[in-house]
Amino acid sequence: MYWHTATLTIILNNSGYEGSGKREAGSGKREAGSGRFDSFEERRMRYKLMGRSGLRVSELALGTMTFGEDWGWGADRGESRKMFEAFAGAGGTLIDTANRYTEGTSERFIGEFIKKERERFVLGTKYTLFNRRDDPNAAGNHRKNMMQSLEASLKRLDTEYIDLYWVHAWDFMTPVDEVMRGLDDMVAQGKINYIGISDTPAWVISRANTLAELRGWTRFVGLQLRYSLIDRTVERELLPMARFMDLAVTPWSVLGAGVLTGKYNDGSGKGRAKAGAGQDARNLKIAAEVVSIAKEIGCTPSQISISWARQQPGTIIPLLGARNLEQLKDNLGTLDVTLPDEHLARLDKISAKNLGFPSNFLSADGIRDLVYGGTYDLIDNHRDSRE
Repeated sequence: MYWHTATLTIILNNSGYEGSGKREAGSGKREAGSGRFDSFEERRMRYKLMGRSGLRVSELALGTMTFGEDWGWGADRGESRKMFEAFAGAGGTLIDTANRYTEGTSERFIGEFIKKERERFVLGTKYTLFNRRDDPNAAGNHRKNMMQSLEASLKRLDTEYIDLYWVHAWDFMTPVDEVMRGLDDMVAQGKINYIGISDTPAWVISRANTLAELRGWTRFVGLQLRYSLIDRTVERELLPMARFMDLAVTPWSVLGAGVLTGKYNDGSGKGRAKAGAGQDARNLKIAAEVVSIAKEIGCTPSQISISWARQQPGTIIPLLGARNLEQLKDNLGTLDVTLPDEHLARLDKISAKNLGFPSNFLSADGIRDLVYGGTYDLIDNHRDSRE
């Protein structure tokens, strides 16, 4: 006991810890370009547990599909580094990329940016999308593509392991057990630490995690999906499932392809949504309400939209996907915004989606009376994952 206490004291003293939660003056200074904090007080983010795991991740994630100019609309290396530094400087640790993002440039940039402090960041990348065209085994969820995609990502990222490896999209061909056993083998080999799944039906994810639990394999701890005020369809099945199975959710397109910034309402929008979501009357009505609330609160529409997502039930960790430093800084401003109940109710009302069957059916008063025999309101149900 004495040895343990003495050793702990030495470790704490060497780290500059004084028992007050602060470092000694000057101990937290950072080198230029390292992304480290000048002090603990400089951190703006809090941290969340990544689903059913002990992994701590920042409350916002950095999406890096815009890192690289290969697709004609991304950021160059300099601007990408500035965005990375701003995210890290705000306390951000969860980084998201994929094998196909900007033809691999995104992974190369990220590997370069985190190299000096690799262990501090929670690095996530994905597989499924094709590595080569016209080769049926160079794409999909199967073990062969899983292995070759992971090895290629490790080389581009210049790292020995991935913290969070995602199935990028379900291919409806590969057996669930092949995917889960393959991923578990990668964990056993020390090449990945945790696994997540993206853009996949709820029934597949439920089956996959149940199978993994029964066979003692690694289970998914995270779920990526599209979610915003203009697209709440995931509230029907995927989000209740995530809450029930303790999956952290990292939603993408939380700004609705830019529609929720209000730029398509005033005619200034020139993005990819101009000919689609940016012309939808319902979407524009929702965006107008977002703009109105932003003016009332004194922040930007983007910050309202991201804050709405952050304040939904469950573990929600929005992915920030900016094209430049100015956009990212604006997105990070959501950390200073908490929407009051009144504004949440207004946004919920204008963006509400019909949940359909069986949700509406099972929520009907008549059905509840039949199922519970008039006792529904008398039961405190701590297991209800619908809310």
